[in-house]
Amino acid sequence: MQTERTALFIDGANLYATAKALGFDIDYKRLLKEFHTRGYLVRAFYYTALIEDQEYSSIRPLIDWLDYNGYRVVTKPTKEFVDSTGRRKVKGNMDIELAIDALELAPYINHMVLFSGDGDFRSLVEAMQRRGVRVSVVSTITSQPPMVADELRRQADEFIDIVTLVPKIGRDPSERAERPARTFERRPHRDPGAIDDPSQDV
Repeated sequence: MQTERTALFIDGANLYATAKALGFDIDYKRLLKEFHTRGYLVRAFYYTALIEDQEYSSIRPLIDWLDYNGYRVVTKPTKEFVDSTGRRKVKGNMDIELAIDALELAPYINHMVLFSGDGDFRSLVEAMQRRGVRVSVVSTITSQPPMVADELRRQADEFIDIVTLVPKIGRDPSERAERPARTFERRPHRDPGAIDDPSQDV
């Protein structure tokens, strides 16, 4: 439906793990283009945690590219802690940030597309549905084990197996070595978690 107002919410770590399990790379330019053709795309959010004090992060080029090319990137530093067995672990959960942004945007959209298989989002999906928003969950059941929690899949209005999107959003393996040219002006600094005027397109 061309008049449908849609927003994408991408759980970066979860989507990366899903694509890796299926053995393909996501072309984020093609992903954005695909959902532009499906309706009026109000916003496309990408959430990921970043390790602080790391000279080079392999995800940084992607984050910068997304930020310049139509995505609203939301990041926060990971936290290191020592578990009960004395092992150092890293925690970087973005669920709360994603949920708050979704609920704040709910009055302005008809359709939420959630790129995650995390069962913790079931309550968020239910809350969005109570606000009259249709929710599609994008993940996969073709991997072993499946990447999507059964309770999340059941709660969604529509489940889209990402395998069906690969021809439209997958990157050509021959392009893997190419880096997108960064010939874009830097946008003014803004709070990455802030909701802009939803009447603006991405």
